[in-house]
Amino acid sequence: MLRMAFKQRLSKHDRYVLELRDKIRHRYDSISVNVKVAGKKRSLDLVARKGKKVDLYEVKCSHRIVKARKQLNRMRRLMNMEKSGAYFYCGSSGMLVSV
Repeated sequence: MLRMAFKQRLSKHDRYVLELRDKIRHRYDSISVNVKVAGKKRSLDLVARKGKKVDLYEVKCSHRIVKARKQLNRMRRLMNMEKSGAYFYCGSSGMLVSV
């Protein structure tokens, strides 16, 4: 019997999410990827924790900071995390911006 191993191809966005995770891994105690918000259709690309501090990250393939800022502010409100840090990561340029 012939067995073939199929490697699932990641989307460009998913590759950028994993790239960011690897870049910031040393700063945090834990990092969660594609975090779903209970009762909503929404999810966050990355949620990173260091002690009691929580930071939220939104990843875009191109420089769409306005959309990322809007999504992050909505997620902060939905998750009742207005004091958390929020960051935008542009995958094509590799820029990380505080929002």
